[in-house]
Amino acid sequence: MASAAEVAAMRRAIALSAAGLGTTSPNPPVGCVLLDPRDRIVGEGYHERKGEAHAEAQALAAAGPLAAGATAVVTLEPCNHQGRTPPCRQSLVDAGIRRVVIAVIDPTSRGEGGVAELRRAGVDVETGVLADEARTVLGDWLAGLRHRRPVITWPYLITGRGIEALPADTSEARQLRLNADAVLGPDGSVQEAVPGSHGKGILALRDPAGTNAAEAAAALYDGGVRRLLLDGGLDAARPFLDSGLVDRVTAYLAHENASRRPAAGLPWPLLPPGFVITCAARAGSFVRIEGQQDTLR
Repeated sequence: MASAAEVAAMRRAIALSAAGLGTTSPNPPVGCVLLDPRDRIVGEGYHERKGEAHAEAQALAAAGPLAAGATAVVTLEPCNHQGRTPPCRQSLVDAGIRRVVIAVIDPTSRGEGGVAELRRAGVDVETGVLADEARTVLGDWLAGLRHRRPVITWPYLITGRGIEALPADTSEARQLRLNADAVLGPDGSVQEAVPGSHGKGILALRDPAGTNAAEAAAALYDGGVRRLLLDGGLDAARPFLDSGLVDRVTAYLAHENASRRPAAGLPWPLLPPGFVITCAARAGSFVRIEGQQDTLR
């Protein structure tokens, strides 16, 4: 059973892993914390970009010789293959890590998996620690693997004129982009959500213009996109809504007056049919409502 210190460290690792959202795709966002035998943090790190050091390597580099005899607390099973970087499970063994605490097992792990290799090397391993909490960050990456398409979010503005695109120059739009890989425009163009965030040549985006919604989503997945924003009003989003491909929506509703009569003609009062509210908060002069498909609850 994981100790209280290991559980606390796992929550810190989960928080660190979120720093890689929007930049690691198609790799997962992972965090790692190293604890010495007295439960002091001696190193930590997260995976920032594909092709660069993984979370475990970042934490080991920070700890240096203090990694010997330490416990590695990591949100995803250490990788077990040689790619652009060495296998993380071997790096942990070589550094003298005595114990590894893991939240989620990696469904893409090669061979018998990193856990099996760590145990074969004499490392104590525990899995499933705060797995549900770790999926708050890893969930979209895991969903992409299952469905072979990006997790799609559609932000929109509810105005007296109807359902409109959220203006790209707003702080709300910039915040959403920080956590996405790419933005699909109403004309079918594709851009990195934050230009340059994946590094040159890391994200091979394709232009899905002229394809249907499912084909566009599949093409974007093949190009490395795991978290996609739809840019545009209802007309742009409708093909994805009708195909059941929109996973989340973020609706912005102005709240200037405490008493008013809303304009008629909206297709629905707040959320598309089949979506439920998951979060409601004030955001400047708007109320921000986050929703997801009811079947995802």
